[in-house]
Amino acid sequence: MRALRFAILLILCLGLVTWAASVIVGQTTRGWFERDIGLRAQLAVRSARHVLLARWREPDPSALQTALAELAHDERIMAVAACTGDGRLLSQTSGYPMEVTCEELASRVTAQDSLLSPGSEWRLWNEVRRIAGGSIQVTAIPVRDQDGPVGFVSLIHDRTFVERREAETLRFILAAFAVLAVAASLLTMFAGRIYWRGWSEEVRRLLRGGEQRPEFQPILRDVRELVDRIVAEKEAETDDGPWTPQRLKQTLLRHLHGEKIVVLANREPYIHERAPDGGVTVVHPASGLVTALEPVLRACSGTWIAHGAGSADRESADSSGHVRVPPGEESYLVRRVWLSEQEEKGYYYGFANEGLWPLCHIAHTRPVFRNEDWSHYQQVNARFADAVCEEVDLDDPIVLVQDYHFALAPRLIREKLPRSTITMFWHIPWPNSQKFGICPWPEQLLEGMLGASILGFHTQSDCNSFLDSVDRFLEARIDREQNAVVQHGRRTLVRPYPISLEWPNRWARGAPAPEECRESARRELGLAPDSLLIVGVDRLDYTKGVEERLLAIERLLERRPDLVGRMSFVQLGAPSRTVIERYRQLNERVDALAERINRRFPGASQPPIVVRRAHHEPPTVFRYYRAADVCYVSSLHDGMNLVAKEFVAARDDEHGVLVLSQFTGAARELTEALIVNPYDLEESSAALALALEMSRDEQRERMRSMRAFVAEFNVYRWAGRMLVDAARLRRRERLAGRLTDRVNGNKEDL
Repeated sequence: MRALRFAILLILCLGLVTWAASVIVGQTTRGWFERDIGLRAQLAVRSARHVLLARWREPDPSALQTALAELAHDERIMAVAACTGDGRLLSQTSGYPMEVTCEELASRVTAQDSLLSPGSEWRLWNEVRRIAGGSIQVTAIPVRDQDGPVGFVSLIHDRTFVERREAETLRFILAAFAVLAVAASLLTMFAGRIYWRGWSEEVRRLLRGGEQRPEFQPILRDVRELVDRIVAEKEAETDDGPWTPQRLKQTLLRHLHGEKIVVLANREPYIHERAPDGGVTVVHPASGLVTALEPVLRACSGTWIAHGAGSADRESADSSGHVRVPPGEESYLVRRVWLSEQEEKGYYYGFANEGLWPLCHIAHTRPVFRNEDWSHYQQVNARFADAVCEEVDLDDPIVLVQDYHFALAPRLIREKLPRSTITMFWHIPWPNSQKFGICPWPEQLLEGMLGASILGFHTQSDCNSFLDSVDRFLEARIDREQNAVVQHGRRTLVRPYPISLEWPNRWARGAPAPEECRESARRELGLAPDSLLIVGVDRLDYTKGVEERLLAIERLLERRPDLVGRMSFVQLGAPSRTVIERYRQLNERVDALAERINRRFPGASQPPIVVRRAHHEPPTVFRYYRAADVCYVSSLHDGMNLVAKEFVAARDDEHGVLVLSQFTGAARELTEALIVNPYDLEESSAALALALEMSRDEQRERMRSMRAFVAEFNVYRWAGRMLVDAARLRRRERLAGRLTDRVNGNKEDL
């Protein structure tokens, strides 16, 4: 195909050159003939000058006509006429065209060169004309005696021979062009055919496991990557309908052939806690990671390895730490790993949450790094990596490592399972390379993460920041075009995978009707049935902007005194990491701030702010989502923030307004929300006022658009893309391994 395109281009170029050549040759040939005719006419008149002068003034015109007839004996001179300087005809030969008159020629000759003026040089005048009989050339030549010009002779030349020769020249050029075009096309296609056949045979030989020539390796790699991308896009855009648990199962069955996946995460999806009455309750933790991954495990089965932190976790699991979940469904397995109090303090509360968490978030909290915490972090990562290796049943399993708690685990798993396909997803932002350098062990963290086959982040910006960190701290090749890191001969892909939640959402599907939710929520809070309700749902973490949220509510009431007593804000805040001083301080400040704001408006019939600090199960959270007029997400820095998407999923009535921080990953996707800077209290309070007054039609339009987006880009699509990429990468590595084994075997045979 390329050879054919080249041949067509070559023909077009030759055609352009031929056209230009024909124009140039035609003009040049025509000029030569015109000058030649003029010179021949000039020579003829010069040779007959004396005869013409002798008969010019004779009274008998026949004598002059005889002299003119002698001039017309030339085969190319059609007719001749003698004219006076004032344009009077003296005599002419037969066949002289009526269209050419002495009067006209006299005016032109005189206007051009004053050829008839005394002292002028001997000059001629030419003009090409087209008459009824064809094309002619008119040449006017002055005739002089010793006293000066006596008139001029007009010679009419036949130009048909000029046109005939021009046509012959053009035919020759076209014939030469045709021969050259055909020859060039045949030669190009023949050469391209030979080259393509040789190239194809070489690629086939390589794919069959033949000896790999070094110059073909980049081409072969590019071809494989191109095919992989095309297949991935085709699979992502198939007409199989929306991404559902069933479609995810079918996709994984097609690519993984029923294999189970292993998920490594610090947080377990179900926690068994001992109740005050001595019984055991099952708690669903408030975690975006759990919200996203738990539906995936229920859809495709497998094993979830996590820290067993519940007070009744040990007695609920078997001797190996296994327990089947969810309760009543038992669709997948949880493997619990037990940590000592010191290990949990150093690994989880210390290095992970006092070090890496503030390091990766722009929330103005100083990260704290201690050597003993780092030691515990290394030990615990090794413990969990061992657990992964114990749970797999293949030498090349697919493992999903989750979040910043296990930055070292991919490398540790790779050392024990070198053929494994490891995908690590980083659920929080990645800092820029300068800030990442604050950590005392940047090389070790990066080396650990690069043990993964695929590294996933929420946004392309986070991917770019990670590549910049690798470029600054490690000796590795950065492939910016493919977004990959090549180190020690191994490639790690760095990809954006914006996380989402299940759709349709089971908690929203099981929630009461919005009217019933509104009534029950206001009754629980002690609010009037017609009061306006703004809700916030978060772990009590300093990155969530809870203090800024309360200050924005205060500013809203200052701007709109008419809302006092008619509007309340409720914060559902799950306690988080309270053993860390920074978190204890946050809890105290939130309580003090809420009390101060409530005291500012003592006459209100209902409190402006209600803080409910407790663990809230998903049914309760979704009931408040459906009851709220506005949901305010004010994160100061967040990877994605699934609260925003949960609110959208809960509003199947297409009512309610989402006010969303611009510093969340969700703000890049849910653009129909009211996007605000949570640090700007004026902007935030104005957006809240606008949200409370928004018409139902506008609410419906915005919510419908956001719901369509979340439905399309749900967690099953997120997991499907990641796992299909991992499966494709594993197939390619298996093929590369077979090729390498064959090559090594051939070398041994030799």
